[in-house]
Amino acid sequence: GVVLSAEASAAVDFAAVRQHIHRQQQQLMQRLPAAAPDWIRQLALAADQFIVDRRQDGQPTGKTVIAGYPWFGDWGRDTMIALPGLTLALGRFEAAADILRTFAGHVSQGMIPNRFPEQGTTAEYNTADATLWFMHAVDQYTVYSGDNTLAAELYPLLAEIIAWHRKGTRFGIKVDPDDGLLMAGEAGVQLTWMDAKVDDWVVTPRIGKCVEINALWYNALQIMAQLAEPFGTAQQLADYRQSALQIKNSFKHFWNESRQCLYDVIDGPEGDLHADDQRYDGRPRPNQLLAVSLPHSPLCERQCQAVVDLCTRELLTPFGLRSLAAGEADYAPYYRGNPRQRDGGYHQGTVWAWLIGPFVDAHYRVYGDRDKALSYLEPFRQHLGAACLGQISEIFDAEPPFTPRGCFAQAWSVAEVLRVWLRLHSNGTASPKPGDAVPTK
Repeated sequence: GVVLSAEASAAVDFAAVRQHIHRQQQQLMQRLPAAAPDWIRQLALAADQFIVDRRQDGQPTGKTVIAGYPWFGDWGRDTMIALPGLTLALGRFEAAADILRTFAGHVSQGMIPNRFPEQGTTAEYNTADATLWFMHAVDQYTVYSGDNTLAAELYPLLAEIIAWHRKGTRFGIKVDPDDGLLMAGEAGVQLTWMDAKVDDWVVTPRIGKCVEINALWYNALQIMAQLAEPFGTAQQLADYRQSALQIKNSFKHFWNESRQCLYDVIDGPEGDLHADDQRYDGRPRPNQLLAVSLPHSPLCERQCQAVVDLCTRELLTPFGLRSLAAGEADYAPYYRGNPRQRDGGYHQGTVWAWLIGPFVDAHYRVYGDRDKALSYLEPFRQHLGAACLGQISEIFDAEPPFTPRGCFAQAWSVAEVLRVWLRLHSNGTASPKPGDAVPTK
């Protein structure tokens, strides 16, 4: 047989490699429910293809996640969003811990890297959300595994991360002491997952207080309050609880009463000027879903339902959610053209498959309809045979026929579909149940 390898030395025995892969695949299949359909079994195999070694000094077992094939490397944000689906949902706790420790070893000024240093380059930290996703991933490790030893090990680092965000770190990321909300951004730098940049043009700068960043910030502080009980001090516990309460009370500023949804960005340079002399970007985007889907929600039940209903009505497609509602300024119905045109529409309507995960979590939390939630995943069954066989694409056009675009195999696309399917079939504690952590008033 022919062996193709990305490693420096590919002097391997073909028969031994094939046997190893076969054994590994069998082990993966054993981790799935007996009734898992073939397409979910294929996704479990696809998930394994993104987990790779990243060995470093002091950690010979270091691992990371390739964001997508054929052209992406390992990105902090993508890795942390994909980690629960690629590892935890499949019971691969050792791999998950290796990944988390790999990124923990590169924390600087309270931030995990957006991109690792390669061949003498320095790490890049231009991300306002990856570190908060890291904290979520640590929490989910404990939830899935039932083992809090990793959380205990990382607790001092997590406390340091919170401290840096409060006092301020790179790129204007800091807490506004007046409302406790996290603000981020400076001209010329892309910090959120909507990170397209062409030369000096940041397509969706989102400077200010972003809705999903603050949903993640609230979630992170609630996680820290939980961890402070066994691992911290009474002062830390009270401190984290008070900060979380302040953010919850301040989330009212995100509420768009006229459209019954959440503003995407507030207190920034873009959007409509309001009576308080602040600008609010009210264009419907899927980022608001995280305020419903994360384990700890700052919204009331009525608001959660309104957000889910709007996203269902204006953003949902068969293969994920539009990144911007149709009819809004700058809406791009199709991802095509030259590089500048494609990047210009990358987060301006283009459908992202990974968003189906937060959507399904949010929908189930609000409505408690398991069959309906599962139905939103069914189109991906057919997609596995439509583009890259056995994989899920990165993005899709925002309008029919929803042509797949971008990377033909994307880690967080695979991970999120797999994660929510397994959660809805497990009845485990890792899945937000209807009304979990959502006030009723």
